[in-house]
Amino acid sequence: MDYKETQYGQSTPSEQAAEPVKKKHIVREYAESIIIAVILALIIRTFVVQAFKIPSGSMEDTLAIGDHILVSKFIYGTKIPFVDGRYLKIRDPKRGDVIVFEYPEDPSKDFIKRVIGLPGDTIQVVQKQVFINGKPFSVPQEVHKEKDVIPAAQNPRDNFGPVTVPENSYFVMGDNRDRSYDSRFWGFVKNSQIKGLAFIKYWSWDREKFRVRWGSIGDIIK
Repeated sequence: MDYKETQYGQSTPSEQAAEPVKKKHIVREYAESIIIAVILALIIRTFVVQAFKIPSGSMEDTLAIGDHILVSKFIYGTKIPFVDGRYLKIRDPKRGDVIVFEYPEDPSKDFIKRVIGLPGDTIQVVQKQVFINGKPFSVPQEVHKEKDVIPAAQNPRDNFGPVTVPENSYFVMGDNRDRSYDSRFWGFVKNSQIKGLAFIKYWSWDREKFRVRWGSIGDIIK
């Protein structure tokens, strides 16, 4: 053995070969991978995008029962848990946006509707026709599937208001106007209750015909 190779405490080849390579236990590796995946999923779900399923026909024909959609959670600003306000906002909700929000009368439930009235707008419905600030307003997606007109004294569906939308609040309606439970019945949606903007269908299942709606998958929500 060469004295020069060992005098400074260097290991000999035989000693190096004898040192075992340290490896993580396979259970620990799986656990770490799962934890990282869960954390990333929570971050994405909380701040970026979230999936929702359409349970009712109130947004037909824009959205059908069984449509699965993605909702952008950052466009209106990120909500940080236990902190008031929104951060890194791109823009405010605008008229015509399809939004997902907490149902004001039961925050455990999520609703999806179209924004009709913005803060400060005066909203009125006369004989099924929506008026905003005294002018008729409609969107191409709205449908009326019932011809009868209900008097305001019986039901606010076809004759409603006028009301003025408060600050930081929105007036929303379903596209299926005659079969939608919306702001005409329970009032306004606060900005803090909005979860995000619906932007695409990623899956669609027709439970009545028991088949996939292939033509709907990938549709941009307008």
